[in-house]
Amino acid sequence: MTLASILVVEDEETLAESLRYNLAREGYEVTVVGDGRKAVDEHRREGADLVVLDLMLPGLGGLDVLKHIRASSEVPVVVVTAKDTEADVVAGLELGADDYVTKPFSMRELVSRVRAALRRAARAPRRPDSLVLEGGPVALDADRHEVRVGGRLVDFRPKEFELLESLLMRRGRLAARRTLLEEVWGMPFFGDPKTLDVHIRRLREKIEKDPRSPKWIITVRGLGYKFADDPR
Repeated sequence: MTLASILVVEDEETLAESLRYNLAREGYEVTVVGDGRKAVDEHRREGADLVVLDLMLPGLGGLDVLKHIRASSEVPVVVVTAKDTEADVVAGLELGADDYVTKPFSMRELVSRVRAALRRAARAPRRPDSLVLEGGPVALDADRHEVRVGGRLVDFRPKEFELLESLLMRRGRLAARRTLLEEVWGMPFFGDPKTLDVHIRRLREKIEKDPRSPKWIITVRGLGYKFADDPR
C-alpha cells in the first residue's frame, strides 16, 4: 500500500519537527521545508498528496507559495498560521486553500483535518454524468463542471462548485452546517465557522444581485443554509 506523501512548509523548527513526528506516526511520508521558495521547488520536483502550509515564511510568503501550487495542482492544502483575521482567512481560501487552522492548535485536530482532506481528495465522484442543477439564475452542469449565472459563464473554484452543488441538490430545504462541512470538506465541524462562511460569502458575491441582502442563498440562523425555491 502506497503511503500518502505530505509536504510540510513551516519555518518554526520546533513546530516543524512536531508536525513531522506526529504525521509520520500516523503513517504518512513527510517532507519538511522551512522556506517558501524551497517549498515551490520541492512541490514542482517531487509533488505531494497534501501540503501543510504556514503563511509567514522566509524567502517567499505562504500566499505566494499557494499561488504557485494552484497554478499547476489541485493538491489539498491545509493552511496553518497565527494570522487569524477574517481578511487572512478570506485571502487563503480565495487562493484555493482547502482548510485553515490557526495557531495554537492541537496536533490531534491537525491530524484529523489532514486525514479528512486526504479522504475527500480520494473520494470517487458522487455526481451522475450530465446532471444539470438549476435554481433561480443559476444552472450548474456537473458533467462539464460549469456554472452559468443569468446565462453567463462564471468561474467557481472547486470548493465553491461543490458547495453550490450541495445547496442546489437540496433546493428549498435546509442544508445543515455539519452536513455541508462533511460533504464538501469531508471533515467534522471543529467549531470554527470561517471556512464555510467565507465560501458562502463568495457564492453570494457571484450569484446575488445584492450579496448583503441575499435572495437565493439564505441563512437559516443557528442551523445552516438553503438555496431558495423562490426569492424572498
